[in-house]
Amino acid sequence: MEQGLLSETEPVVALVDIAGVRASAAALRSAFEELTGAPVLHAFAVKAAPLVPVLRLLDAEGIGAEVASPGELALALAAGVRPERIVLDSPAKTRAELAEALRRGIAVNADNFQELDRIDALAGTGTGSDTGTRSGTGTGSGTGRGTDSGPGSGFGPGSDPGPGRSRLGLRVNAQIGAGAIGALSTATATSKFGVALRDEGARERIVRACLDRPWLTRLHTHSGSQGLGLELMTQGVLAVYELAEEINAAAGRQQIDTVDIGGGLPVNFASDEETPTFADYARALRDAVPGLFDGRYGLVTEFGRSLLAKHGTVLARVEYTKTTGARPIAVTHAGVQVATRTVYDPAAWPLRIAAYDAKGAPKAGDAVVQDVAGPACFAGDLLAEARELPLLEPGDVVAALDTGAYYFSSHYAYNSLARPGVHGFRADAAGVRFTTVRAPQTVEQIVAESGGDRPDALL
Repeated sequence: MEQGLLSETEPVVALVDIAGVRASAAALRSAFEELTGAPVLHAFAVKAAPLVPVLRLLDAEGIGAEVASPGELALALAAGVRPERIVLDSPAKTRAELAEALRRGIAVNADNFQELDRIDALAGTGTGSDTGTRSGTGTGSGTGRGTDSGPGSGFGPGSDPGPGRSRLGLRVNAQIGAGAIGALSTATATSKFGVALRDEGARERIVRACLDRPWLTRLHTHSGSQGLGLELMTQGVLAVYELAEEINAAAGRQQIDTVDIGGGLPVNFASDEETPTFADYARALRDAVPGLFDGRYGLVTEFGRSLLAKHGTVLARVEYTKTTGARPIAVTHAGVQVATRTVYDPAAWPLRIAAYDAKGAPKAGDAVVQDVAGPACFAGDLLAEARELPLLEPGDVVAALDTGAYYFSSHYAYNSLARPGVHGFRADAAGVRFTTVRAPQTVEQIVAESGGDRPDALL
């Protein structure tokens, strides 16, 4: 408030705690380093915070990038993430996207058998043979078991695929069931993601597809995001680990040398406590899948929300207050445009709200049941409903906590509401210093993005 980042002209802003992000990255690295001596690539799910400075910060902290579109790939590259530290996942990759990834040496997890056929064609290989133009060492298992000259080799123990060599894998749907949020559960019987593992004949077809492609050296699984307990998450990883063991036994060598376990660690939105931790998950994996940590397999992780959620906050000014049906309502400038999931599915995505006065100090007063509403033109645009807070007044400030992932970085342009400015901050003995991550969107930019340069196009 004192530095003017939040004002009448900029009534909603987002903050990123730089030290908090660094701490989460360090916690993730150490959680797995303590359990395995094999290589681990931590690839941040760019969809959770598609902001170049955030990706650059994570890259500096040893975290790569998991991308699922040309736009996300462009953001990762703009942030300086090296291609060999990028993983491309998407259920709908075009031939152009695949060709670009192979050209750059970006890892690719194929979503289905048709995509494997496309990779065969793009890489100049035929199913059942390995005639690609690239050459290099084999599976990288360090045992001398087999070689390959296909389009990529594994990120497994002892391997270094080098520049321009893509590591290629297959996404498998372990079909272990849904978590608490169905829309985010990706290992159900009918999930759109990956190759079903438990459908009739599917397991045998997966094994055959891998044996026919000696360069296919990874398996990938991801059971969902938020709403999954550690037990369900580890079941999915165990199923794919057992499949890797079966493929390797059939190949007579360690063809599958890397398991990509995805992300999905749930975030506690009920308090400041960070639970479960990355260490909790790593230990649960070690107990459930000990063979994954004995040095034979490299690992890839794809965490997003769990790295960023606790380190972001949305602040918004209260513009008006009213009472309707005896219910006090505070109308603010933060709603569906920044908290889309919370507004449309509040039961699954409740947010903690903190109240401050017009100077930015914690709001005093007895708790009063009230609604905190957003600026959009529909009745359901509520950050919080029937929430106990000190009675809010015009000019006060509300904070939506734990919003560092999937909130202010993934704008929903309802009512042509502007994207808020995003600022990173550092706090030390000298005070709090802010740095702009993304400038607030102007109305001129809104017009330009909406065809403002061609108003007569339909006349």
